Amino acid sequence: MARHSGGRGWYGKVLGAALGVAMLAGGASVWTAQAGVVDGSSKQAASDSAVEPVATSIVHASDKGARGVNITIDDGPDPVWTPQMLDVLRENGVKATFCMVGTQAEAHPDLVKKVVAAGHRLCDHSVSHDTTMDKQSQAYQKQQILDAERMITKASGGVRPMYYRAPGGAFTPYSRKLAASHGMRPLGWNVDTKDFEGPSAATMVATVERELPDGPTILFHDAGGDRAETVEALRTILPQLKQEGYSFGFPVR
Repeated sequence: MARHSGGRGWYGKVLGAALGVAMLAGGASVWTAQAGVVDGSSKQAASDSAVEPVATSIVHASDKGARGVNITIDDGPDPVWTPQMLDVLRENGVKATFCMVGTQAEAHPDLVKKVVAAGHRLCDHSVSHDTTMDKQSQAYQKQQILDAERMITKASGGVRPMYYRAPGGAFTPYSRKLAASHGMRPLGWNVDTKDFEGPSAATMVATVERELPDGPTILFHDAGGDRAETVEALRTILPQLKQEGYSFGFPVR
């Protein structure tokens, strides 16, 4: 997995705030996994002790099988771009996995709830999107992963993230084991649209068509910059893939 870089300086601005709010998030209720969100409903239970560990390996496969596609959207929620992406997904009847940064979820809990209500799944993308996570201490990794889990869960109204995606793919054996022990399957990707570098929608669509044979999990972003081209790419690629016989699902658990 490529390590993302460039065009994403806004994360530095939230890092200080992230460390300040992390402890405040610690008191948030933790619920069982967001199992089976269907048509905007979700099953929730009231104890973290009920969370079942999942596999520690990094998942790429789709629950829709060989012709399945997983749409994953990172770094939000964002008040400008997340609603637009939710509209495009709804218009095409597609569910996605939203990998949320803890500080963004805390700042926009209404959007987190909208994502859940629409039947999409949540993924922990750390507190502050530090792409050097694999160079940091285990204590730091733990704080970033578990505080983000609590922040996202609180913002959602009690729905826990089902996956953990390391910023920039900076997984470690420790972070994978920690996330999995909290019911969050480590989540990778196969197709990187590199939308954070500012390509055109047409370029992103071409990237998806070229790289999708390598695996089903596609990476987009709904924050960190202007995502107008990403919205247009989704508007084009979703019906196009349906016409080609693909089905949209979620990463396997």
